[in-house]
Amino acid sequence: MPPLHPASLEDWFAQSHQQAYIDHLRHIKGLTARRATCFIRLWVYLMLKHLHQAQRLQTPIHALIPLSDAIACTHREAAEVFYAHGERGSDRAAGLMIDRLVALGLLDKTFDGNTTLLKVRAVTDLLIPPPATNVTLYPDQFNPRRDAVLVAAFLAKQYNWLTANTNAVAHQTARQLRHWASLYPKGMRVLRRTDNHNPVGFYIMFPVSRISEERFFQPPRQSLHLSKIHQSDHPDADPIAIAHPGDDTCWSVFVRSWHVDKPYVTQTVAAQFLQDSQQILAAMRTDFPNLCDIHTIPIHPSHEALAQALGFQKTIQDSQTFLYWVYSSLDQFLELDIPALAPHLPIDEL
Repeated sequence: MPPLHPASLEDWFAQSHQQAYIDHLRHIKGLTARRATCFIRLWVYLMLKHLHQAQRLQTPIHALIPLSDAIACTHREAAEVFYAHGERGSDRAAGLMIDRLVALGLLDKTFDGNTTLLKVRAVTDLLIPPPATNVTLYPDQFNPRRDAVLVAAFLAKQYNWLTANTNAVAHQTARQLRHWASLYPKGMRVLRRTDNHNPVGFYIMFPVSRISEERFFQPPRQSLHLSKIHQSDHPDADPIAIAHPGDDTCWSVFVRSWHVDKPYVTQTVAAQFLQDSQQILAAMRTDFPNLCDIHTIPIHPSHEALAQALGFQKTIQDSQTFLYWVYSSLDQFLELDIPALAPHLPIDEL
């Protein structure tokens, strides 16, 4: 059995498991990726130390457990935990990181004059084990009655770096998804787990009315709806009008969202969902015979690399934000050999 050392957490708790928990923390306001990583690594170390002291430490460990007791941890130990895989930080820097985690309500800290004691204030969501990597997924039609709230929840995590009010985004998103499903359900799809049938991926292919096509040549911030960077006088007003089946003047589809929840992203899963996207777009031509253009906005920086890998080209850059429109012809996208592209899809960026 390997010795317990602050810098060797991966000997006991795999990096893939740590990353799954880190990804679940995205929704907490003020918690940067660096702070989330430090918090999870510290929780792992305190858990291992607790189990070691109780002589119950066995390898490997697959899930975090709540800790009812405070555990002694020096700033030097914390520094080894925090900076094991990067430039070594000082003990003082580790102490400052601990103070930030305390301020965020993730830790309790006491000092008895000799020893610093740390107690993890467990995030309830994290006590649910991370999803198994061997869960089978399948594409399916979006069901507004059962899927809207769950899809809105993981989309809100994607948008949390754009807006300060993630809860408001989730609420608005759930309402909007149900509204869109009442207009054109064919373009809304989910990726489900086979065990509990919960959605873990989602996309919406939105056929655009001719009256809204000019939006694709204007600043993209003016066409956002779910993220609410652009605030209008009518907050529920959709800046993009939908086309109705049979409209032969509909040339464009707007990919309003395409997302797989982080713990489930693999090249195989991304390819599976992209192939489903091709099938749905091909089927949409029955309703819109002149459909020929695909437009989207890479809302999250992680989707920029994927759009490039799929051949999308940047068209209109927003002068006031980082956002820009990207474009692909429908024919070009449908001709993509997704299985051949799969090994090259930049899933590490998603």
